Amino acid sequence: MTYAITQTCCNDATCIAVCPVNCIHPTPDEPDFGRTEMLYIDPGSCIDCGACADACPVDAIFPADALAAAGQEEYAAVNAAFYEERAPRPVPEGVPTFHAWGAPSFERSLPADFAPIRVAVVGTGPAGMYAAEDLLLHTNAEVTLVDRLPVAGGLLRYGVAPDHPATRRIGDTFARFHTHPRVRMFLGVDVGTDITAAELAAHHDAVVYAVGAAGDRRLGVPGEELPCSVAATDFVAWYNAHPEVAPEAIDLSETERVVVVGTGNVALDVARILVTDPDTLAATDIADHALAALRASAVREVVLLARRGPEDASCTAPELLALGRLPGVRLVVDDHDPRTGAAIDSAGPRDKAALLRGAVRERVDWSGRPGAGGAERRIVFRFHSAPEEIEAGAVRVTGEGGPVTVPAAMVLRAVGYRGRPVAGLPFDEAAGAVPHAGGRVEGRPGAYVVGWIKRGPSGGIGANRTCAAETVGTLLADAVAGSLPAPAGGARAFDRLVRGRARHVVDARGLAAIERAERARGEETGRPRVKLGTVPELVAAARARRRLLR
Repeated sequence: MTYAITQTCCNDATCIAVCPVNCIHPTPDEPDFGRTEMLYIDPGSCIDCGACADACPVDAIFPADALAAAGQEEYAAVNAAFYEERAPRPVPEGVPTFHAWGAPSFERSLPADFAPIRVAVVGTGPAGMYAAEDLLLHTNAEVTLVDRLPVAGGLLRYGVAPDHPATRRIGDTFARFHTHPRVRMFLGVDVGTDITAAELAAHHDAVVYAVGAAGDRRLGVPGEELPCSVAATDFVAWYNAHPEVAPEAIDLSETERVVVVGTGNVALDVARILVTDPDTLAATDIADHALAALRASAVREVVLLARRGPEDASCTAPELLALGRLPGVRLVVDDHDPRTGAAIDSAGPRDKAALLRGAVRERVDWSGRPGAGGAERRIVFRFHSAPEEIEAGAVRVTGEGGPVTVPAAMVLRAVGYRGRPVAGLPFDEAAGAVPHAGGRVEGRPGAYVVGWIKRGPSGGIGANRTCAAETVGTLLADAVAGSLPAPAGGARAFDRLVRGRARHVVDARGLAAIERAERARGEETGRPRVKLGTVPELVAAARARRRLLR
């Protein structure tokens, strides 16, 4: 029996670090690392020790013979297929392998006699927490966690789909650092509004910005600003109870068809949520208002528009595979362009296009009602098609025989995230990121970036681990070289400054109180948690513990 990696793989390579026989690839020192959609276990060299499954932060690794029970039997073949064209990797006889990457190495560390440095990390999503973890595990640094929202998590809390709970379990790994003795937490503090970037820098040896990419890319077509045109980033935030998106921001009661522009993972996420049985979603932590809206939803069909063909779909194969397993949902490919069918028919077994062979192929009549009168909900892929103009109640799209009007009361733009300028830092408008060299911000000594604001909106959660390692390595090299600016103020002075400026500061104890409150609300309805969806609610929950102690 061997193990296999499945859909929820986060690519952060924790499993590789513990594998005693080097059977998981690609590794961080291989060219394909960060480019493949997931990691893969070689069934020819796996020794069934289970170390990878124990270490996996998102529960993505299972014994191959247990996959059928989990409905993921395809992943045994997916893992094996990765190695079909690669040389076998036998375990060296008589030579124990204690670490898959070679001898243990701790380059990201400071000399034992080096005085502790104070580092502020702005942003508590995966990128920021990987950086904090690296600093806390490999150095004696003191870390200040800052976030503009009164709750931690960032994209992990507000960007991961609620029906992917395993992906969010990596948050448990990060949570253990929230109460670390060398960590101070200031949630609900906006750098650039409550305090300036200069003030933050004046109280720390270095500042690491992990603020992500909160904006969305534009389509550049007429009608994009109409109320019916909604950024998928806002839709994701809406169903995840983000406090900056109002519950009434999305109305699904009067539209039978939703058009989603894009075929990336976010596009598939929103399509899946729109057609999933609400009773299934009721077992997740989806926002209460979103669950109620989906129960009352009139949506019966979601159309995914792709400018290119199925062979170029930007989603990952595991997410596409999962889309075909939705109960009560038909997967349809609009056969309007002969290139689409040809690409699917000629696709190799490892190509994403091959996963659409089980979909119904038909020439969709867009003048009819969504679903053509069928009882099931459906997802329609329309490849080689792009929006030309968005109108109230319809969207004009390109096609093989000329433009086609697709009636739809809502258009979701899912063509990518985009970084926003950061107060006090330079910004590259073309890249939507902060210019840097190895994470060091150009022209700003002591300032560093990590995650999407550093490299652009690419790569999943696990990609931030290696990204953070590079940034932290650069920061520590600068510390050893003596090039970090000396802070003018200390930790206590910073505490006084922040609490004098920000109205609702939440610390680690307050965050724990929010966690308890949300889980308690979930227990009342048989759900894992019910999120608090407004800043006042979050702050009130954080302060409830103080009132109890009085």
